[in-house]
Amino acid sequence: MFGFKKHKTPKAETRPEADESAAQNGQAATSDDASLVTRLAKTRRGFRDSLADLFLGKKKPDQETLEDLETALISADVGIDTTTEIIDHLQSSLSRKALDNPEALRLALIELLVEKLQAAEQPLQIPASDKPFVLLVVGINGAGKTTSIGKLAHNLQKQGRSVLLAAGDTFRAAAVEQLQEWGRRNDAPVIAQGTGADPASVIFDAVQSASAKNIDVVIADTAGRLHTQSNLMDELHKIKRVLGKLDENAPHETLLIMDGGFGQNALQQAQQFHDAIGLTGLAITKLDGTAKGGVLFAVADKLQLPIRFIGVGEGIEDLREFHAREFVEALLGKG
Repeated sequence: MFGFKKHKTPKAETRPEADESAAQNGQAATSDDASLVTRLAKTRRGFRDSLADLFLGKKKPDQETLEDLETALISADVGIDTTTEIIDHLQSSLSRKALDNPEALRLALIELLVEKLQAAEQPLQIPASDKPFVLLVVGINGAGKTTSIGKLAHNLQKQGRSVLLAAGDTFRAAAVEQLQEWGRRNDAPVIAQGTGADPASVIFDAVQSASAKNIDVVIADTAGRLHTQSNLMDELHKIKRVLGKLDENAPHETLLIMDGGFGQNALQQAQQFHDAIGLTGLAITKLDGTAKGGVLFAVADKLQLPIRFIGVGEGIEDLREFHAREFVEALLGKG
């Protein structure tokens, strides 16, 4: 399991958010907590502004409170079905008079949201028997695919693993150059061919090279594509078939990079990628720049796939292992 070191933001930058969280919940926030709170500020602000009157007032929760909460959750892109399940559960608690004050409602909501995400909390495992471990990265253009590969390579190296990068996005010269730059930054070898080369051939060569050099992990980039582009989706099938000739279990991970700012559209794209090629994990990026971070709840509920990582900033340390409670408490305070 990864034990990614969380990026330490200077105290002067994080203290206002940390103080706000601590003041609201009567607890001191650690620097790591404050860092994630800061990076999820836009989604958190959406929750906080919508729910402030519900949680900070003295009004006893009632049916109107739940209707306001329902609106707030849908606005944060939690999704209608997921929101309905949460509200139904809270309605039952309200009927049993188990929610007799705003703080009880806040704590109940936190536990329900954590429960929704818990099954998706499955960090990436890399067995020693799978060497090289082949990680195929897919997604649409602009989701942060190549940047996420660079950050992931960095984190793997911090865990003591050797990494080789495969430039399987042969449609754009800029994509190859970007991956090569990440290779230089991480001091990791990059296998690349010319623009227009067969991606399956590039990745096949990369895995062979990694095997010969006893390298632990191959991370393979692929061309950005929409699920509607059948020729490009067929290409992914070909890559998988070719890898299977080297190792029947390869690729060992097919990781979709999703842009969290796409909200419910990202969920639809992920579902169709999964139906087409069979995903094994998700990385949801750009959560620091969107108010739609609530989409994680809909993704976890609908796709039932592991959320391996979340991207919460531009820094090389800002691709983090996903932890359900940490995420929820960054939005709503400590449970």
